[in-house]
Amino acid sequence: MDRGDVGRAGSRPMVVRVPVEPVEAAVEADAADAHARAGDVVVRGPVFGVAAQGPGDGPRWRVLSAVTSGCPQQARDGLNSLLWFRAKDDAHDRAERRALLAAVARLEGGRVDELAVAGTRYRIVRAEEYAVTVPGGGMEGPRPTDPEPPVPDWSRVAAGPDVDDGLVLDPDAPVTPAQAVEQLALRGLSYAGGRFPQDVRSDSRQALAGHPDVLLLPPSFTIVERTAGGWTPVNGPHASAHAARRALDFSLTWMWPRLRGLIAYDADLHTDARTVAAAGAAFAGPPAAELAEYAAAADRLRAGGRVNRLEFQGSVYEIARTRRLVRWGPDGPEGPRPSDADTQDPARLHPPLDEDGRVLPDG
Repeated sequence: MDRGDVGRAGSRPMVVRVPVEPVEAAVEADAADAHARAGDVVVRGPVFGVAAQGPGDGPRWRVLSAVTSGCPQQARDGLNSLLWFRAKDDAHDRAERRALLAAVARLEGGRVDELAVAGTRYRIVRAEEYAVTVPGGGMEGPRPTDPEPPVPDWSRVAAGPDVDDGLVLDPDAPVTPAQAVEQLALRGLSYAGGRFPQDVRSDSRQALAGHPDVLLLPPSFTIVERTAGGWTPVNGPHASAHAARRALDFSLTWMWPRLRGLIAYDADLHTDARTVAAAGAAFAGPPAAELAEYAAAADRLRAGGRVNRLEFQGSVYEIARTRRLVRWGPDGPEGPRPSDADTQDPARLHPPLDEDGRVLPDG
């Protein structure tokens, strides 16, 4: 990746506001400390979501589906479902339902990245996901001022905000000095070098001209594993560091034992490494001994407060603070590029509806 020239013409004016409220000031000081010790920017690649702009939104776009999908078609499928359920449950009249179902039909028949329905524009939004290295070769972890629950809830059914819940993309919103520095430093970020295909590099250069500004999305948190080639994402992203820890706890006690044949996949849903370890002699044998190791690792995760690094069976897992930026142009957020690859084709996802919202039988 190439950071390029941050003095590019045609950029939108940036309003910088210095935080004065104590909590905001602490967050800003924390960000300044993080910038001072930051190493390289590590770009994972593009992610995609859905945003909408209504008649009264001005330049703002509301995120309807988290900008976390791995390819554009996954986000298009999310928009397909969103519009289908609106047609089924929320349409005010037949005319609106027909318009929504016409949009669904377009999404089923091709790779549509933008459409308008009843005065609202819907767009597939592209973001670049990245992280920052720190001294010692690791990834930046959660910051002291990142939100944490007063009392950690480790329940598997614990409710919490999802990534990008209620997020509004506002190019005119004031930013703090630390945010301004990061936006300016990344404004010229582009794909460069022979390891990227020519079409990827070309699209990246065109994006700098067509969408010269960047907006930073809220941080997310991803479980990563140290490998010979660096760090590999294991699970995420999550809206908070604790949500990532809870996901790692679930992987250690429930998911990985099933995937690795230590617990039968059709076992009772409440059976996990902890229940087997607690049963003791009733589950004697090699699997029980190994499951006790899984339970002990999960217990270390819970017992250590805000644990952001865990060693288990020769692997090192960390909670990485992952970030995303959206390129912004005169008409709003950037959409998918021609070189962005899809892993699936458009398809019909839901049964047909009649004009009154009733589900019709297939065929």
